[in-house]
Amino acid sequence: MQPYYPSIKPYAVHHLAVEKPHLLYVEEVGSPQGLPVLFVHGGPGCGCSEDARRFFDPEKYRIILFDQRGCGRSKPHAELTHNNTAALISDIEFIRRYLNISQWVVFGGSWGSTLSLAYAQAHPEPVLFLIVRGIFLGTDEELTWLYRDGANRIFPDYWEDFISVIPEDERQHDLLDAFYTRLTGQDEITRMAAAKAWSLWEGRISTLLPSEKMNDLFSDPAMAISMACMETHYFRQACFLEQNQLLKNMHRIAHIPGIIVQGRYDIICPAQAAWRLHKAWAASTLHIVRHSGHAASEAATTDALIHATQEAWFRLK
Repeated sequence: MQPYYPSIKPYAVHHLAVEKPHLLYVEEVGSPQGLPVLFVHGGPGCGCSEDARRFFDPEKYRIILFDQRGCGRSKPHAELTHNNTAALISDIEFIRRYLNISQWVVFGGSWGSTLSLAYAQAHPEPVLFLIVRGIFLGTDEELTWLYRDGANRIFPDYWEDFISVIPEDERQHDLLDAFYTRLTGQDEITRMAAAKAWSLWEGRISTLLPSEKMNDLFSDPAMAISMACMETHYFRQACFLEQNQLLKNMHRIAHIPGIIVQGRYDIICPAQAAWRLHKAWAASTLHIVRHSGHAASEAATTDALIHATQEAWFRLK
């Protein structure tokens, strides 16, 4: 197994003003002369962790990380105003131009795979290579699986905890609306209870084996609020995408080489989406990782992702 590269600190940090009221946190890590790569985090709402820097050889890559609008160290925290997929695509292109990068590798997992594909389809010229993991295509079918009927059959105990904050008479309707109403309300106790229930549902089912580290991460109040608010905001709007938009538009990036990494036992984003993406993308290689669920931190998935960044560098050097 290829472990993470050693911990590393940024050599540059930027705070970029985009559409008001948003201020983006952006950092650069690794070699300023290296192959540029953009890390696109998941959620929506997660923000970047220190481990996100460690999928790339710091001697070979110029690693750019940013926290999407309302996430992580970007401000205002959990802000939903002017927060949509088109805006995030615009932000990515703004970052590229601000950093004077002509072309780069784009690396994204889960929601980060959605946004990476949407960005590449909108701006194919700057994208040299795509590495995407835990594929989420933003479809109603995927949201139904995770928030209506599907994953609840595998984790009925965690599902019961998840829906416990919603009154029984509202559970039969739209859970996304029920959670969103509480998350955008004025009662802070109700808001935080809903946020933790929402976030923990995802955290608890993200790994093949139970992980206290993931539970602690997803129950952190700041993380829970941004993730729950952002996900309900985006998912109620079908991720601000047309149905099957990403698959329909794969012809726009058919020429861009890429690697898809997918956990065999991913319950959050089942492997069917990765399979469909691979079939629609002739220039892709699909690696289905045995003994892994959804999380990039699972050892076999980390190994596959690091090998993917190594392969991309060798193919592009």
